[in-house]
Amino acid sequence: MPEKNSAPLDQDATPYASALRRLGDVDFMHLDVPSHQGRAANAPGLADLVGERILRLDKSTLFSDINQDTWAMDAPPEGAPLEQAQRLAAEAWGASRLWFLGNGASSGNHIATMVARALGRETAVQRSVHSSVIDGMIHAGLEPHFIFGSVDRDLGSSHGVTAAQVEHVLTEHPGVAAVQIVSPSYFGAVSDVAAIAEVAHAHGKPLIVDEAWGSHFGFSEGLPGNAVRLGADLVVSSSHKNAGALTQAAMLMLGHGEFAEALEDVVDRVHRSYMSTSTSALLLGSLDEARRRMAVDGPVVIPQTLAAVRQLRAEIADRGRFRDATDDAMMYKDVVGQDPFKVVIDTRTGGLSGTEAHYLLTRDHRVVVELSTHAVIVLLIGATSVLDVDRFIEALYALPKVPESLQAAPALPQSAKRARRLQEAFFSPTELVGWEDAVGRISADALSAYPPGIPNILPGEVFTEEMIQFLRKTAAMPAGHVRGAADEHLDRFRVVVVQPPAIV
Repeated sequence: MPEKNSAPLDQDATPYASALRRLGDVDFMHLDVPSHQGRAANAPGLADLVGERILRLDKSTLFSDINQDTWAMDAPPEGAPLEQAQRLAAEAWGASRLWFLGNGASSGNHIATMVARALGRETAVQRSVHSSVIDGMIHAGLEPHFIFGSVDRDLGSSHGVTAAQVEHVLTEHPGVAAVQIVSPSYFGAVSDVAAIAEVAHAHGKPLIVDEAWGSHFGFSEGLPGNAVRLGADLVVSSSHKNAGALTQAAMLMLGHGEFAEALEDVVDRVHRSYMSTSTSALLLGSLDEARRRMAVDGPVVIPQTLAAVRQLRAEIADRGRFRDATDDAMMYKDVVGQDPFKVVIDTRTGGLSGTEAHYLLTRDHRVVVELSTHAVIVLLIGATSVLDVDRFIEALYALPKVPESLQAAPALPQSAKRARRLQEAFFSPTELVGWEDAVGRISADALSAYPPGIPNILPGEVFTEEMIQFLRKTAAMPAGHVRGAADEHLDRFRVVVVQPPAIV
């Protein structure tokens, strides 16, 4: 375990990224991986795509961490460049320890669920978790006790859970080993992490938070606090989402206190078993640079971006036609804050659906928004980006009315009943059957209808006709999508093969 150092670190430094730059400046004769070996002539198509400089920086993980004073793998007293970079990131986010991830926050959720399995077989988990959490529970053999958060059926968004709900589940299921929640939600709704942490700890359980959409939290006034500073014990952060790292770059953070300390060794071992031995040096370098940008430039740049967001929302309020629905989530008891960099715009008042607005903005104006539902478009504003308010407003108000695009979202079905354990159902023999024949059968897949993206049915749960019709109607919508489906049109479903009883 790395030695804890209480002395303040130089957040302006980029030890790993700087070391990588220096390696890229040296004319090495590479006879190692990757096989393009830093030369455009070896991969001309790739060089044309990304540039020769990128090829020169695309070093193996082991070589990128070499001691450039001795040219040996002996770490200097201050630690190897990657270790230094992770210490700087831990200080910036307020973690006791931090690990860089090269396979996205999804790998962080896989690690977190395996860590939870090290504590026991049962977990209390928010139902509207990311699919990677469900996948992780399947891999680990965890049995979930779900906590259902609120859903805004009008806008097609899901929110969080309350401390009272967590208290109830932990009281009803004392065998639970850990609590796993999501905050903020995809739409930016923030749960009361501090209160939930207090409840979990009072029951002797650690709190794991998927904070993928909140990697920028805590870096400026006007932003919610981040989960690790609010008492969470293990936090997954998707640094590419709003901290400026390259796509697929993420971080895993350890909190403070007895529960976090008890997790450190198993987190480190599970992280090592899940991480590639060939993690991209470019992704790791981007995490180092993103941390510097947030810690050093963030206090100056983020308030400027916040001001631009306020200007954008004021323009919409003044002009009318469209409705700013960003604050709608605050009406729900499981929401205590809102990410100001997620702007939710109800386009129905402007005469077209959110999905139609999404499509037309992309096609006609080359303006790409984060997501849409039948009712809204959702903008993700980069925390340290320059927002061109005029360009977006001009594109938004140039949208035509398309009344035929307006339609109600299908009503959410009742929760499915469980017939088998998650892992048992997932690894059982399966078959594809027509949708009519899937009624009453056990699902082998986790299926999530977007919007709002909540897992509607999980492996081991039983299909009802209501559930199947809901999923099929969602898939048929212009921007509807059902993640995890074996058939994109949902004419067929993957179900568990139930063996007939043996004849004695």
